[in-house]
Amino acid sequence: MLPRGRPRALGAAALLLLLLLLGFLLFGGDLGCERREPGGRAGAPGCFPGPLMPRVPPDGRLRRAAALDGDPGAGPGDHNRSDCGPQPPPPPKCEPQVSWIPNKHYSGLYGLMKLVLPSALPAELARVIVLDTDVTFASDISELWALFAHFSDTQAIGLVENQSDWYLGNLWKNHRPWPALGRGFNTGVILLRLDRLRQAGWEQMWRLTARRELLSLPATSLADQDIFNAVIKEHPGLVQRLPCVWNVQLSDHTLAERCYSEASDLKVIHWNSPKKLRVKNKHVEFFRNFYLTFLEYDGNLLRRELFVCPSQPPPGAEQLQQALAQLDEEDPCFEFRQQQLTVHRVHVTFLPHEPPPPRPHDVTLVAQLSMDRTWPTMWCTVRGPYTPSTSFATWPWPRPSRLTSSSVTLTSCLPILSTTTSGRPGPASTAAPPVVVPTRRIRASIEQLGLGSRRKAALVVPAFETLRYRFSFPHSKVELLALLDAGTLYTFRYHEWPRGHAPTDYARWREAQAPYRVQWAANYEPYVVVPRDCPRYDPRFVGFGWNKVAHIVELDAQEYELLVLPEAFTIHLPHAPSLDISRFRSSPTYRDCLQALKDEFHQDLSRHHGAAALKYLPALQQPQSPARG
Repeated sequence: MLPRGRPRALGAAALLLLLLLLGFLLFGGDLGCERREPGGRAGAPGCFPGPLMPRVPPDGRLRRAAALDGDPGAGPGDHNRSDCGPQPPPPPKCEPQVSWIPNKHYSGLYGLMKLVLPSALPAELARVIVLDTDVTFASDISELWALFAHFSDTQAIGLVENQSDWYLGNLWKNHRPWPALGRGFNTGVILLRLDRLRQAGWEQMWRLTARRELLSLPATSLADQDIFNAVIKEHPGLVQRLPCVWNVQLSDHTLAERCYSEASDLKVIHWNSPKKLRVKNKHVEFFRNFYLTFLEYDGNLLRRELFVCPSQPPPGAEQLQQALAQLDEEDPCFEFRQQQLTVHRVHVTFLPHEPPPPRPHDVTLVAQLSMDRTWPTMWCTVRGPYTPSTSFATWPWPRPSRLTSSSVTLTSCLPILSTTTSGRPGPASTAAPPVVVPTRRIRASIEQLGLGSRRKAALVVPAFETLRYRFSFPHSKVELLALLDAGTLYTFRYHEWPRGHAPTDYARWREAQAPYRVQWAANYEPYVVVPRDCPRYDPRFVGFGWNKVAHIVELDAQEYELLVLPEAFTIHLPHAPSLDISRFRSSPTYRDCLQALKDEFHQDLSRHHGAAALKYLPALQQPQSPARG
């Protein structure tokens, strides 16, 4: 009979999403191969002593294996935290340690990298779970971690027996596998006692074994697995046999039915055939549905209290859960209200970057953009730090490395990529990336105006647009004015929503030699340069409409001066309308919800600023822009 084998949504959702991430964020050749000085204690089996830390390569390339560890050196505040300070230089490469081994496996060089983990990972790290990227979890990973407690004093490697006759050598004529203990072991799921392997001289052990076997065998067929098995054959006391349910192997010659026909519950499914989901197996439809169910898990489940391991909830977590629980799912605006309370997972610096040395009055361009608006050829026009951010659902997971692999421009110019993920996509603010030049003149204006912590000012960057997809970007105000007079450029939204930028006073800007002050007006939504301690965007305005307008209203309410910069400018490039703009145009409910949010915004404004907020009331009652997007 088939096992129950259902993914346990409430007890294992965090694990499932974590393993999905591990399929893309994997350790590899950039791990440090030099041992570090010990500076912490080893974690105890059972609950993880620290947060689960995926070992992520700076170059974002796909690797065959992933490492998870409970790193005692990582504090609870280390998650979802951006470290914008200078980064240490990259550690030496590990590839040379295994590149001498001929390997016929499709994973190539990186299929051998598990062999170097004891020397590559920090010396203070005692235990680690190592996973292939083609596994699907159906259990809480802490149950797997707890199996460390069953190791004897000499055992250092936990493995499930290989579920095929590969190492018996009888699959076909003249089949010569590497030596193994009985059927051998599969290395798709490994528990490693790194401390014991180091003490046993693991590096010398596997190197000597591999060199000896390669005298009679031409290459490895199953990458690291062949060498692990050859070492275990010679040193059987190293291995702890794990229950078969922790690595149900669906290879081309699988005998896994012997395991799952008797098991009461599955723990890990391993798609270890090169065909992956297309493997031929009489029960493959069951396992394929199992995997597809796994993909449908909502990443928001990660925010719920699912584990029995004691942990201190972050500040405000209880209040946030109460607020979410009080939302009415029948409310037409439920999606908006849920999004403004949702705290998304944030992943910073997917791509390698070296922050430039700080300079006085430095200006960082911060742009939120969707994955279809990453215009690599334009990003290098930015003269200064640039922090783009994009949002996407947990699945399918876009690989940022693909953005750079096809673009020399982006590879050489992009300093940092910050991404925000959610479980399922709701309304999301998406804006075309504005391109601002030159920031050195913005810095000069900040210095000239004497803007410091005592003077509250928002520097307005005049906005223009072009309808041309192929466009040569102007590098000075003189060049821009020439394009404006030739009809190649227009003032932003002049023909659809002029009130959005009219207070900038473009006629005055043409002749301006110094910054000049303008007054707030209804629906004014300029692009601004502001200090980092300025009021933040209001989180209730997700999707299309009123995010920039509300921010400018708040700045004006807090008596920020609006000063137009005479030399800087931004140009909007054409792009397809966003999903939320289409929804705004077509859905009366969407527009009604936006109006309700505007009313709530003014109520909050009145509570904070009293009678001074009355000046903004007419603006909230005006119709919204018929924007293109």
